[in-house]
Amino acid sequence: MVQIRDIDIHHEVAGEGPPLLYIGGTGGDLRVKPNVFDGPLVRHFTVAGYDQRGLGQSSKPDRVATMAEYAADAAGLLDHFGWTSVPVVGVSFGGMVAQELAITRPDLVARLVLCCTSSGGAGSASYPLHELADLAPDVRRRTRLAISDTRHDEAWQRAQPDQAAKLLEQMAAAEAPPGGRDPEAAIGARRQLQARIGHDTWERLPRITAPTLVAAGRYDGIAPVANSEALVSRLPDAELQVFEGGHLFLRQDRSAWPAIVDFLLRGRS
Repeated sequence: MVQIRDIDIHHEVAGEGPPLLYIGGTGGDLRVKPNVFDGPLVRHFTVAGYDQRGLGQSSKPDRVATMAEYAADAAGLLDHFGWTSVPVVGVSFGGMVAQELAITRPDLVARLVLCCTSSGGAGSASYPLHELADLAPDVRRRTRLAISDTRHDEAWQRAQPDQAAKLLEQMAAAEAPPGGRDPEAAIGARRQLQARIGHDTWERLPRITAPTLVAAGRYDGIAPVANSEALVSRLPDAELQVFEGGHLFLRQDRSAWPAIVDFLLRGRS
């Protein structure tokens, strides 16, 4: 735990090789396994991951934070480590934070991977997940299942009730917070969803000079491929790779992580 700006941030560092910062997605909590430390990045890099404000074991201030503040938290953590010009991997909400970080602190970002994310603005926003927060649990999960992977839409769920039920059970289990119910965590998660609403880097994307890989899932209904194509069109040095999966293509397509590692290793001197 380290104090960064106005909060205490829980973080973990593991792996071998040069430093890398990983910024996780909506609701991310390092107590939930598997996580980034169970993947291939730690075989090539010394990876730092952390619970963002309002989540996991980090502080949970009851106020709306801007995306710029989430990026300032990430910058503060890198400054704490004394790390400069490192590769940064941002997934979903973490990809939004990573965009802000690369724009506001380009000295910290040597190479950038943006997974299943969006720019907002004219480049289109990711699905408004805050609209699901007050739905009945079953309705919320069925909607989330359909938008997470467009192959699992309502028609598929009706045609494949057993498979749908299994996936919905897995989603329900994933919603159970580590360590039991925590009212502050629920507030923090809602604050994170609220921060997504105002996310818009579109006009500022050309300021990102780091070589960038934009990675998308072909069946992602939360951050559609068109959003990734828009990102690439605005970034000065970017490439797009589309993988066979939805919003969780990093788990669904076995070629995704090797491709990301290959891109990152190209940046080694």
